[in-house]
Amino acid sequence: MQRKSYAYVPGVAVLLTALLAGCTGSSDSGGGTDDSKPGEVSASATSAKPGRYRSLPEACAQVDKATLDEMLPGIEGLPDEEQREKAYEGAATETYDTDRRVGCGWKDSSADAGAHRLTLDFERVVSYDAAVSDDSSAEDVFGAKQVAADLPAPSASSADDEPTAEGSAGASDDESGAPSGDASDGASATATSSVPPADLQPRVLDDLGDEAFVDDVLAGPTAARHRTVTVVFRTSNVVVTVEYEAQSAAPGEVPDSKEMQDTVQELAGKLVGRFGE
Repeated sequence: MQRKSYAYVPGVAVLLTALLAGCTGSSDSGGGTDDSKPGEVSASATSAKPGRYRSLPEACAQVDKATLDEMLPGIEGLPDEEQREKAYEGAATETYDTDRRVGCGWKDSSADAGAHRLTLDFERVVSYDAAVSDDSSAEDVFGAKQVAADLPAPSASSADDEPTAEGSAGASDDESGAPSGDASDGASATATSSVPPADLQPRVLDDLGDEAFVDDVLAGPTAARHRTVTVVFRTSNVVVTVEYEAQSAAPGEVPDSKEMQDTVQELAGKLVGRFGE
């Protein structure tokens, strides 16, 4: 019996050793180090916050008749009622996805009021990167538009100071071929006086949406100059562009910069308010 007793001791020792080794191996395998709770999502798996807007408004319905009469005075003078109604309705911009981009355009032309064109563009930006929010992607789209506008650096001079040739939209136009004749030349004098003061230069706007800027470009020959004022603003993940172009009926007469900028900014302010509704 003693032999049998001694014969079983090594077997028991081997069994205990194997059990201990198994316990040690399970603790080193890494399976016991995962202390995440059921239902928890790791930080790396979370998505960035989506944008506020999931759809876009109907662009052609965003400008009321009174505003159109102010910005495009030639429409009201159209003799045919059907033509007037069609002009007020505007023409929708053709896009591939109206949930992502819509637009509308209006225009007029008359011997008394000159020619005008108004265009709206709404772009809803969606990020395809789970780690990047829609708003951040919209900031990039807005930033690219601002860079393309090539706004001049803010001037240190006051609004009442006469703008210098450098950084002035009007000065660059004069250099492009406008004659420098004497003050008796009405067309030349008008072109020279068309240079906007410092507070009307293309610039960043601080009180419109999340971020905004205005651009003001005067182009064309001296006898038929046309001005284009553009306001671009971002609200959350939507970038809106308002472009207004005007050409006076009288040869050599330049559309007023302040009047156009005030009108476009007023319309842009209304659009921001509608997005907030």
